Amino acid sequence: MNFLLTLAYDGTNYCGFQVQPNGRSVAQTFQDGLEAVLGTRPDIKGCSRTDAGVHALGFALNFHADTRIPPEKLPLALNQHLPPDIRVLSARIVPEDFHARYAAHTKTYLYRIHNSPIDSPFDAKYHTRVPRRLDETKMQQAARKFVGTHDFLALCAAGSSAAAHGDTIRTITDCSVVRNGDDLEITVTADGYLYNMVRILAGTLCEAGAGRLDPDAVPGILASRDRSLAGPTLPAQGLFLKCVDYKGEGEANA
Repeated sequence: MNFLLTLAYDGTNYCGFQVQPNGRSVAQTFQDGLEAVLGTRPDIKGCSRTDAGVHALGFALNFHADTRIPPEKLPLALNQHLPPDIRVLSARIVPEDFHARYAAHTKTYLYRIHNSPIDSPFDAKYHTRVPRRLDETKMQQAARKFVGTHDFLALCAAGSSAAAHGDTIRTITDCSVVRNGDDLEITVTADGYLYNMVRILAGTLCEAGAGRLDPDAVPGILASRDRSLAGPTLPAQGLFLKCVDYKGEGEANA
């Protein structure tokens, strides 16, 4: 059977989702738990390759396995063998040819900013602090300019395999900025992403919020395909994979 699972994890102590030679990954840790429950180590297909330090509220993955454990009991069984910073939220059976990455219709990321000169003692691992007050209205004006189908090379970090192959066209269907007191949430929904794209987009929105970038400059930045014209790459700890939408299969989220 092909199982689709939704995970939430704190990426602080991991080198990312994908197995890496330079550190412990979420995938490796999850597979250790899977092996403890199933007695086998099936290949897993993740919906994305989150970078080191990036978190997830609704990460989707699938694997094929023969087990008598019903899907509704699989999360509890797996969570007994996973560290507390990784949790399986749900599990269900999907068609045999379902692939968590290729079947994804859209993926939504959340970037959290604590906009205050004083950091929070409770959740500094889960946001980026920007001391100077940002203008969320200008940030929202800039955010709207990213919506649509564009060449996003200007928002791509060096070392991207997609960029090397010239595959830099993506479609953003929603991009918004919401303030709640000292906290700002940037939400982006797209059919796919380039390397560090959301962190660079968030950095560009911060430049607009700080008054260093005119929101109307965004189309020109995208058209230029020049990374140096966009904003900085914000730190990983503010970024969360929020949810994945599967057409016909519903949404995998928290």
